[in-house]
Amino acid sequence: MNIQWYPGHMTKTRRMMEENISLVDIVIELVDARIPYSSKNPDLDALTKNKHRIILLNKCDLADEKATEIWTAYFENQGFCVIQMNSLKGTGMNAVTDAARSMMREKIEKLKARGRIHVPIRSMIVGIPNVGKSTFINKYVGKTTAKTGDKPGVTRGKQWIKLKKDFELLDTPGILWPKFEDQEVGLKLAFTGAINDDILDAETLSLAFINHMLLRNADSIRKRYQISFDTAEEPHMVLRQIAEARGFKLKGNEPDLIRTGKILLDEFRGGKLGRITLELPEDIQEMFAEKAKREATKAAETKVRKENYKNKSS
Repeated sequence: MNIQWYPGHMTKTRRMMEENISLVDIVIELVDARIPYSSKNPDLDALTKNKHRIILLNKCDLADEKATEIWTAYFENQGFCVIQMNSLKGTGMNAVTDAARSMMREKIEKLKARGRIHVPIRSMIVGIPNVGKSTFINKYVGKTTAKTGDKPGVTRGKQWIKLKKDFELLDTPGILWPKFEDQEVGLKLAFTGAINDDILDAETLSLAFINHMLLRNADSIRKRYQISFDTAEEPHMVLRQIAEARGFKLKGNEPDLIRTGKILLDEFRGGKLGRITLELPEDIQEMFAEKAKREATKAAETKVRKENYKNKSS
């Protein structure tokens, strides 16, 4: 299943971020705690270099607690300030302000020593679609300022939000990157709802999700739907069992796999399958190793073709 989604407004968003990055001191990036690597936009590292960085592991209430601790340590080792966040309940909100003020303390003191009385801290909020950015801002500000929704792409333009006398936020629309080099990344983004469902086939996507869960957390599906299967089972048969367990049928008594697929993904996204993290740092290392292996194989094949062409020519 090949997944790519980069609508035109994301190109405009990237351009807007490039134009405004000089106006901010800190970049606050929200990532989905269930897929911390896959939901972290790789383009932002180059775009926000030389800026203070805070990573918010949002939706940590939906992710496995031990896995979230592992990811916290992983990003901290890379030099990021990391805060575990539940935007719906407001968990971790105060830590964001404290971290930002700590990062800016030295600069603010120097500016005040030069006569600047009012020195606001300006931060840019970034993240992929549907990661909970607007929910975070509304909870952080304490009123409904940013639009929220359960579909990616609700926020379409930038907006400055003044929190207190010394704190300003620049909200930006959710942005992905033009091409997912590894389709596992695209799948995980689709599983969590960061990709517009309207461009995806629910049955095919749910089968890919089941395949992923069979390798990692099959018990969550067994318990939720009260079904029994072996981890070697074909994903299609597991989806049929879920349909039968829920009584989702078409005419002729055939299981309604499309409806079942949509329900399965919705229940995962809503946490009804339990607290699940879909990736760990070790998986990313394996992904890089596989990528390096593919590139080495491709390079070797290219070399052979060139040598064969050279021999034929001579």
